[in-house]
Amino acid sequence: MIGFLIILFTIIPLVELALLIKIGQIFGVINTLGIVVLTGILGAVLVKLEGLSILKRINQELYEGKIPQDSLLDGFFILCAGFLLITPGVITDILGILFLIPFTRKLFKYLIKQKIKRSISSGKFLYFSYFKKY
Repeated sequence: MIGFLIILFTIIPLVELALLIKIGQIFGVINTLGIVVLTGILGAVLVKLEGLSILKRINQELYEGKIPQDSLLDGFFILCAGFLLITPGVITDILGILFLIPFTRKLFKYLIKQKIKRSISSGKFLYFSYFKKY
């Protein structure tokens, strides 16, 4: 877990910075800043639209008495996409866009479900509850 956090908070930002510097050398500083701002704004708009559609789907499934497990996973990936697209960088933008596209999001959902199934079957799955055992 610590290795993951080191990668998340040190290596990825350094790679993003290096990529932005290289892109800035190729396209110019103003154009690079424009691309970063544009992807942030476009990402926020797309996340809002996609998120509202997921909320409607969750409400509809709850109204029908269904458990909205796939819709909740979609909502999770859209939330992550929003964070990634607002964060300046090339890698985060690509990953955020992949989370927004329904086809690739379905692939990520499949991978997450498989990981959860493996964790449950191996007994390594943790669950949290608000209820205490007395």
